[in-house]
Amino acid sequence: MNAFSRLSAAVRYSILTVAGIAVLALAWFLWIVLGPGPTDFASGSRIALADYRGADPTGVPAELRTASLVERGAYLARAADCAACHTAKGGQPFAGGLPIVLPFGTIYTPNITPDTDTGIGSWSDASFLNAVHKGIDDEGTHLYPAMPYASYTGMTDADALAIKAYLFSLKPVHAEIPDNTFVFPFNQRWLMAVWSFLFNSDKRFEPNAGQTPQWNRGAYLAENLEHCGECHTPRTLMQSLDNRSKFAGATQAGWRAYNITSDADSGVGGWSDAALESYLSTGHADGHGTAAGPMGEAVDKSLSTLEPSDIAAIVAYLRSVPAISSSDLPAPKDTPAPASHRQGLLADFDPRGKQIFEGACVSCHAWTGVSDLTRMATLTGVRAVNDPTAINVAQIVLNGTHRTAKGGTAFMPAFGAAYSDVEIAAVANYVTARFGAKPSSITAKDVAKLRLED
Repeated sequence: MNAFSRLSAAVRYSILTVAGIAVLALAWFLWIVLGPGPTDFASGSRIALADYRGADPTGVPAELRTASLVERGAYLARAADCAACHTAKGGQPFAGGLPIVLPFGTIYTPNITPDTDTGIGSWSDASFLNAVHKGIDDEGTHLYPAMPYASYTGMTDADALAIKAYLFSLKPVHAEIPDNTFVFPFNQRWLMAVWSFLFNSDKRFEPNAGQTPQWNRGAYLAENLEHCGECHTPRTLMQSLDNRSKFAGATQAGWRAYNITSDADSGVGGWSDAALESYLSTGHADGHGTAAGPMGEAVDKSLSTLEPSDIAAIVAYLRSVPAISSSDLPAPKDTPAPASHRQGLLADFDPRGKQIFEGACVSCHAWTGVSDLTRMATLTGVRAVNDPTAINVAQIVLNGTHRTAKGGTAFMPAFGAAYSDVEIAAVANYVTARFGAKPSSITAKDVAKLRLED
């Protein structure tokens, strides 16, 4: 009789239970770590860029091939949306200091102007490449993946150094950055080395020989420069991108980044190419709505500056992403609400919602949801009002928006200071019930949390 069999039944059961849990934990860990890469869904084989025989999908588009290094770097920096994170509200461009509020503390973005004391003016090319590709700064400190280096890692050396040349052409700004406020153990930077080892491939872009040059250009832009997955792909418990649910949507910084897969109801599968191109380049598509929040900022500072050929490439790439249905997102209601406020009255809802809408909203949005003033204010068909969580509706009521898009001006005042959490929840629920396919039930507590995430 061996030693294990001589143990009591209870002890044997405990050992087997612990062993079973360990096996399951290992399987879960491997499931996450060995997940698919961002373009693994596509047919065809990836090859080294040097071996690719099509038009080079990296760099700047053909329209800018003869531009100077700094001009090319400026285009690529806009494509990578560097200014959005490295510019604080009211601050100097690229001087950092933007607070990013996370569940475990606040991180402040660094100064990337060429100031030698507080910026990156003393960084070598190798230091810059290490930061972009590996998430390691010039002092050997590991960066938090709020800097999307796991996406930027696909950027070619030439493109990264062109961005550096552009940044070094800017006026240096001396700007001290506040210390991060992460709590233990998230303030332990060495843990980022482990995370990076597991989830950063540290590989440059490899085109897919089985796909078209336009698809490969779109893949390079969407996956590496524009890093769309950082917002639109849900994350695992280890905060890596879950590419098994690629582009299926996620909530980031208190806003919901919606499903952009080819699903017809909850994604963008029902959008025409023209609508997608319009939304990306202007921040508005008739029948689908106007971008606000982080997406509005991405359009204004990045996507709207891209050449039409690059926008078309991104659209072609998005079309190839497999459809994933978001079960909580119904197909948007595309018919206007009744023209009279007496019709469609919802007795089960807080009457304050209708009162606030009548007093503050109807003059722009109309009772029908089809604005008589500007198509930017039309609510019919908009994904946000067809989202039963009402997160983005509440956010736009709280914070408003002021964007000057190519297609026109999108302006809505912020009402966060004018109304209580209870009132904002009431009007958000009224809006989704009147104009959407399914009513929401956002609460004052939810709104209070959104205020903290702004």
